[in-house]
Amino acid sequence: MHDDHPHGLAHDLQTLNATLLKRRRALAWLAGASAAGALPLIGCGGGGDAGTSVYDTTTTTTTTTTTSSTGSCSVIPTETNGPYPADGTTSLNVLALSGIVRSDIRSSFGSSTTTATGVPLTVTLTLVNTNSSCADLAGYAIYIWHCNQSGLYSLYSTGVTAENYLRGVQATDSNGQVTFTTIFPACYSGRWPHIHFEVYPSLATATSVSHMVKTSQIAMPEAACNTVFATSGYSASVTNFSQISLATDNVFSDGATLETPTITGSVSAGYAIALTVGIAA
Repeated sequence: MHDDHPHGLAHDLQTLNATLLKRRRALAWLAGASAAGALPLIGCGGGGDAGTSVYDTTTTTTTTTTTSSTGSCSVIPTETNGPYPADGTTSLNVLALSGIVRSDIRSSFGSSTTTATGVPLTVTLTLVNTNSSCADLAGYAIYIWHCNQSGLYSLYSTGVTAENYLRGVQATDSNGQVTFTTIFPACYSGRWPHIHFEVYPSLATATSVSHMVKTSQIAMPEAACNTVFATSGYSASVTNFSQISLATDNVFSDGATLETPTITGSVSAGYAIALTVGIAA
């Protein structure tokens, strides 16, 4: 049963007419804007219509804040850079070393030339400005790093402290893109398989975390993880992956839509992932 209200039929008709008029005006505006090319492109970035919200994990994995979408792309959530960044957060700073600027990050550089083994992976990130209709951001720098096939981080983990592989920096091109050649990361205990990255205003400033303007993580797609971890060299990942989910991961549990890339490829041919990274530049 609906509650009665005191306004009467005349008030209801007047309200209905006003609502229909507003809708007609809105449709007319949309038609005009579309014809003039004024509407932003749909589908740029990780998704979300203007006005929707995404959760943003801050530099501690237990705290979240809310960030709203701008235009037709969204600001990617900020995530912790974790305990193994080698970005100057601690005494280790691989960003200061000659050789860190490179596209193929599978081998160490400097005193070691050891190459990390694993299923080949190509990572393409497209940096866009959420404050400017998702315009490509050229001339920025992106630093990525991740664990090896055994779940170990170069420079930190026992047995690979003398290595600096699976780390690299590149400047975004005229399309706002960087592409790295690497391997599919393992799943170690307590974390969903992921890749870390930091964004810097330029290659010249990508020398210390003090200049960083964004840090986040890429959540590896589940189906590909299951396939890769069934191959030789990833045996430890099978058990670890069975004990974690996006919902229980301490970084991605608040939502990973904007951090999950598209993926193509196979174990034999290698995989390729692509992600649009929105920042408020």
